[in-house]
Amino acid sequence: MIQRFTMKKVHFIAIGGSVMHQLALSLHQKGYQVSGSDDEIFEPARSNLAAAGLLPASLGWEPARITPDLDAVILGMHAREDNPELIRARQLELPIYSFPEYIYQESLHKTRVVIGGSHGKTTITAMIMHVLQHAGMDFDYLVGARLEGFDLSVRISNAPLIICEGDEYPASAIQKQPKFHFLHPHIAVLSGIAWDHINIFPTFENYTEQFDIFIKSIEPGGHLIYNVTDPVLRHLTAGAPAGLHLHPYDLPPHSIRKGITFVRSGETDIPLQVFGEHNLMNLCAAKLVCQQLGITEKLFSEAIQSFKGAARRLELVYRSDHAALYRDFAHAPSKVKASIKALKDQFLDRRLVAVLELHTYSSLNAAFLKEYQHAMDMADNAVVYYSHHALMLKKLPDISPDDIRRGFDREDLETSQSPEELLAQLQEKAHGSVNLLMMSSGNFDGLDLATLEKLLAHA
Repeated sequence: MIQRFTMKKVHFIAIGGSVMHQLALSLHQKGYQVSGSDDEIFEPARSNLAAAGLLPASLGWEPARITPDLDAVILGMHAREDNPELIRARQLELPIYSFPEYIYQESLHKTRVVIGGSHGKTTITAMIMHVLQHAGMDFDYLVGARLEGFDLSVRISNAPLIICEGDEYPASAIQKQPKFHFLHPHIAVLSGIAWDHINIFPTFENYTEQFDIFIKSIEPGGHLIYNVTDPVLRHLTAGAPAGLHLHPYDLPPHSIRKGITFVRSGETDIPLQVFGEHNLMNLCAAKLVCQQLGITEKLFSEAIQSFKGAARRLELVYRSDHAALYRDFAHAPSKVKASIKALKDQFLDRRLVAVLELHTYSSLNAAFLKEYQHAMDMADNAVVYYSHHALMLKKLPDISPDDIRRGFDREDLETSQSPEELLAQLQEKAHGSVNLLMMSSGNFDGLDLATLEKLLAHA
């Protein structure tokens, strides 16, 4: 008989996090006794926790909440070493976990699938989840975006399988190892490696090392599905542990007809609702995972036709006969280049106006800008948005428009530093047969996308 993980009473320090509160909700649904604390809780976490009766009665840290009968204390990202509740938990010698450490504890007796890589993680995870749901399989999951058909971004139950998006960012403020090092998958995916998070990994070699450690963390006799077109991954897999089963994937045969992408499956062309070479590569990775889980090619092909993509991943916001507005989470150089290429390849007869917000620590760092060289070359018009406020928040020195143009190596690249200035620039460009692509992990300082919809509607 399979032994189940039996923790029943858990406390979250910093329960208001976007993923932390989702785990709290999932454990509450499972029947656990859940409590939590935080010094600030924003929407939608506040309303979600309140609806479940999990919203702390008061904000702040209270050591009295930490009692000897707790089975686990789970730390959020801003739980510091001097947090009074953490100090109390240590005094009581309670089991203390970062988010990924706890996910692992809950999945000790499950088949664990972990999707890692610098790009495509959310989409590959979402594709797998979509197919498994279509097939009627019972599974748990951890994913970094809102997905159609799933109430939460985390599910923990007694299912025999868990699908996890594996992030290379540190597990917590006191646990500096990347999250995906703690999950020890039986089936792993690596979609590619492109330097990111330079505030955490100051050199490319340091960043790459994290993926080497991840490969070595795969369960003995496990499976690694990897992008064979990535030279760094080819190098890392050459030194993979003995007994690890390697499954390389590449761009599949495909075609684009009348604005629809078809992927070849046997002797049949399968129409897709997503597009772009990067998404076709993502599809290949998802297909190989599903095969390992017993999904036939026929069933996969049937299910993937209805996959619409994850939120903010080349998401269609508005469309007319002659224009469209897309938003995308792209911010790293490889993601920016892939998204721009996808739209140009899919709509050869339309101009592409591409806007990128520099929002992350890496992207706003002057020393990192050269990594964006030629990333926006395929756009007919390229605009880079950044604000002095964002630079101040990240305690970075100012960067100039000339710095940005040199980094991207594009003389006609335009820059913008306020929503009003950006809107005026787009009013000049968004006319005729055009696609507008808005790329950011932020929100362009509150720019209302409805304004851009109206702009395109009257172009």
